[in-house]
Amino acid sequence: MRLFDRLSLALAALLLGAAPIFAAPCGNTSAGFEAWKAAFAKEARAAGVGQRGLDALAQAQYATSTIAADRNQRSFRYSLERFMEIRGANTIVAQGRQRKAQNANFYAALEQRFGVPAGVLIAIHGMETGFGRFMGDSSVVSAIVTLSFDCRRSDFFKPHAIGALKLVDMGAITGATKGARHGELGHTQFLPGNALKYGVDATGNGRVDLYDLTDAMASTANFLRQKGWQPGVGYQEGEPNFEVIKKWNAASVYQRAIAIMAARIDG
Repeated sequence: MRLFDRLSLALAALLLGAAPIFAAPCGNTSAGFEAWKAAFAKEARAAGVGQRGLDALAQAQYATSTIAADRNQRSFRYSLERFMEIRGANTIVAQGRQRKAQNANFYAALEQRFGVPAGVLIAIHGMETGFGRFMGDSSVVSAIVTLSFDCRRSDFFKPHAIGALKLVDMGAITGATKGARHGELGHTQFLPGNALKYGVDATGNGRVDLYDLTDAMASTANFLRQKGWQPGVGYQEGEPNFEVIKKWNAASVYQRAIAIMAARIDG
């Protein structure tokens, strides 16, 4: 064998050895989910996920209810008026005004720190979980891992799956923690990667707990501020801060509803 050929073979072997060994095909059914998890575990470990997170990944179940919900998001196709009616906008506003009045100092402190008015935070809280009355009945880890495996939006959800596993490592959640069908968690339904990045320990107890109202509201305000919220600037459609509301949820009908309800609560 010529020297050039030997060098070519050696280089090819080196490159093959360096290639990612954790790539696995996505799927549209549960078939292949366990094999994908085993491959994703290597990717998660490379991203810094520890043993507790890897154990939670291994125990994750294919979430059929999550897939069903992801395939059937009809409400975002309604008109604004119908959407607000279905989501109980008048009730959210009425209860939101009461919550603001009862906790005026709390919301004033948040606005002073982050620049986000009470109405916006309260409208999001009411819209997402009915002010904490229902924060979900699905395993956060199983839901977000399932969506990462699913071919529709795998690339979008994978960072959030890594985030969820790191939250397990930190003790912020466990594999049994319940959240929404798409893996959102807490009072305002943070996706796990966002919880990891924007979560605030507002209670000062040394950990971020998005199932605690104080941490959840501060974290929501911090998310908006970090996404570009300008204190004292308008947030209705066409105004600068409406662009930040868009970053909370991609559905235009949701964005407009939040802005309208927030103004009514603040008013």
